[in-house]
Amino acid sequence: MTPVTISAAGSAAAAGAPNAAEAAARTAGVTVRTVHDVPGIRAVADFLADVWQTPRATPPYPSEVLHSLVHAGGAVHAAYCAGPSGERLAGAAVAVFGPPGQREVYSLVAAANASGRGVGFAVKQAQRLWALERGATTMRWTFDPLVGRNARFNLAKLGATGGEYLVDFYGPMSDGVNNGDESDRLTVEWDLVTGTTRTGDPADGRSAAGVVHRAPDGGPLALRDGDRLWCRVPEDVVALRAADPGLALHWRHAVREVFTEAYAEGLRATAMSRDGWYLLTRRENASSREEH
Repeated sequence: MTPVTISAAGSAAAAGAPNAAEAAARTAGVTVRTVHDVPGIRAVADFLADVWQTPRATPPYPSEVLHSLVHAGGAVHAAYCAGPSGERLAGAAVAVFGPPGQREVYSLVAAANASGRGVGFAVKQAQRLWALERGATTMRWTFDPLVGRNARFNLAKLGATGGEYLVDFYGPMSDGVNNGDESDRLTVEWDLVTGTTRTGDPADGRSAAGVVHRAPDGGPLALRDGDRLWCRVPEDVVALRAADPGLALHWRHAVREVFTEAYAEGLRATAMSRDGWYLLTRRENASSREEH
């Protein structure tokens, strides 16, 4: 596709992004590149099917669809690690351009199978570089707000902000990860130009806050202190969903109530603590940030 004009700020960010992308890939021990060929795209489709526990014959993102998205100007990024029999896929992501005027990129999916090694971060940095080089300044995507590790990655590691809470966004889902649950999603917005991560302790002040909602396990679900709201999620909702789908659904509805009330009031998810508590604040009160 024809690149759009990059602003001065975007140019500076794009100039620094290769170093960030290379450093992230080196730390994770992977090579990240865009995929255009049929075998490579099919391998990504198979990888995503394995992650979402669906048959490879019916992947969540068929290779034909991925190929069409690339042809339309989008990108399929894949992370490869070296093995005894050659390269193997360790992560992948798919992005397309969106409004307004191609200044925004929408990330359809991102996944990694080597949790804790930084593969997901390397893939997102490669996506960021690709988008900046084409003039984009913002990236959006959705994730399940009950998955605390993803919330921490998106809000703390990448420094994105939860832009909107979407109730049962996809309707019923039949993959091996989400089956039996309702598909609430949190949309996050990532400032590609600054490319910053959040610092500071999101739990600061939480111990003195008052309980305003109770969780399905009987403990506190939401705490409030002025314009700051903390909301807890299950330690591992995927395992809970497999062991007790009914209880997982109770958590879904409880967290939904907290988030929809908070978002109607103008609060936004801006951080996630290591022990599974969201911090929601007004945008102007978002946690401090530090350049990579």
